[in-house]
Amino acid sequence: MTVFVRGFEAAAFGTNCWVVAPAEGEQCVVIDPGIGVVDQLDALLTQHRLQPVAVLLTHGHLDHTFSVTPVCGARGIPAWIHPGDEALLDDPMKGLSPESRTMFGGRLEWSRPDDVALLDPSVPLELAGLAFQVDFAPGHTPGSVVFESASTLFSGDVLFQGSIGRTDLPGGSWEQMQASLARVVLPRADDTVVHCGHGPSTTVGRERLTNPFLQDLATAPPAGGL
Repeated sequence: MTVFVRGFEAAAFGTNCWVVAPAEGEQCVVIDPGIGVVDQLDALLTQHRLQPVAVLLTHGHLDHTFSVTPVCGARGIPAWIHPGDEALLDDPMKGLSPESRTMFGGRLEWSRPDDVALLDPSVPLELAGLAFQVDFAPGHTPGSVVFESASTLFSGDVLFQGSIGRTDLPGGSWEQMQASLARVVLPRADDTVVHCGHGPSTTVGRERLTNPFLQDLATAPPAGGL
């Protein structure tokens, strides 16, 4: 089985927003609607005749959740997030670096989505005619997850092409990230396509061979990002 996937960059931080469906003209899910994505998302949905039934959040950082409330509210659909990051839907400033909090002036006009559903990694999601495996992968945040459907992995900020998510933000843990990479990423098949939270897509096989954070999980954590 193949899935229909389209993605585009948000207006800030280079965050990728993904739309996943069985095919054009079908129901779909939206993954990680970040900053300023509403117009682009609406245009993509119209172009491919797609009807969102849910938003999936790989984690609770603001650059991945900024537009979740308008996207969900306009359609009356739920936002799915792991319980470990649910508090960031009440106050996303808690997950930001001091520099990012300063950029937002220490204040943010924000409202939690009306319908928040909590992910249980032991229970696969059945949405829009697709089955999503949910794997708990803390380290970047306490509630980070990855989603897989039809050998296509949406890795959020757990895995990037050539790198991984930073672990120095509130709630981050280098030790948990190492464990998540070993448990969640390395066992997957080499031909698993990885659509990342930032940057280009890749495959597990490519990252297994070239990503230093998979080759040597004792390497010091990277810097950068939100």
